[in-house]
Amino acid sequence: MCGRYVIISKLKVIQKRFKVSPPPPDLFSPMSNISIGDKALVITNEQPDQLQLFQFGMTPSWAKKKMYLFNARSEGDHNKENDPRYNGAMGIISKPAFRSPIRRKRCLIIADAFMEGPKKEKLSKPFLIYMRQKKRPFAFAGIWDEWVNRVTGEVSASYSIITTTANELLLKIGHHRSPVILDEEDEQTWLSDASLQDITPLLRPYPSEELNAYPISSAIKNPRDKDFDLLQPTGERIYPEYTYEIHQELRLEGMGMTTSRKRMREEDKQKRKPQKDGQQGSLF
Repeated sequence: MCGRYVIISKLKVIQKRFKVSPPPPDLFSPMSNISIGDKALVITNEQPDQLQLFQFGMTPSWAKKKMYLFNARSEGDHNKENDPRYNGAMGIISKPAFRSPIRRKRCLIIADAFMEGPKKEKLSKPFLIYMRQKKRPFAFAGIWDEWVNRVTGEVSASYSIITTTANELLLKIGHHRSPVILDEEDEQTWLSDASLQDITPLLRPYPSEELNAYPISSAIKNPRDKDFDLLQPTGERIYPEYTYEIHQELRLEGMGMTTSRKRMREEDKQKRKPQKDGQQGSLF
């Protein structure tokens, strides 16, 4: 399940990355703990050149009362065991709440990272999952819908994140699901009028080797706590990462272990240093 995620990129960065017009700047600010019911950035198939703010947690258009369907299983009622090897039918196309949006109302959900915890402990033992090489922002595959309050006449636009089976990284954390992260080259296909035959193959786990994760404070489970300090690591990353330092090359003289050669060896040892969590200059 993916019920919490992060947008820390500046609006102009998002605008450039997705080639879209921004919403009014006073309506958006970076968000450290996007939770169900919050309004966050999406790009819809109906307005693919515009960033919009929709509510996280979809209410189908036919619903009698407001709902908050924040995740949509790509397998639908299939794969109830959440087998990561599942390669069968995408049951989302026949679920009553999702069968129309998956065909006609698809969206990109802008994100920089997301939070998950083990299946049992959930956000009592949270991890922040992010793209390596500072590859952000990125987009979840989403669906959206509009619901009209029959009493007030208010129109509510809302969205769900599509989930799939867990990749290796999520399994290491102990979680059984993963949000669908789209490759950049597939984003326009997702927003197009492409057929189900073309878009259902995109509902797959993102390659584990391109992601990483580290533990964060369990205070993040409070949806009202929006402190950016909660995104700082409280322990080691799942996969070690390294920083590289550039040193001046020394000319080696002769074949023996000269002073220069000794210095060269020592400097080589320093070139590849594990990145120390809690001391990095920026988030993730």
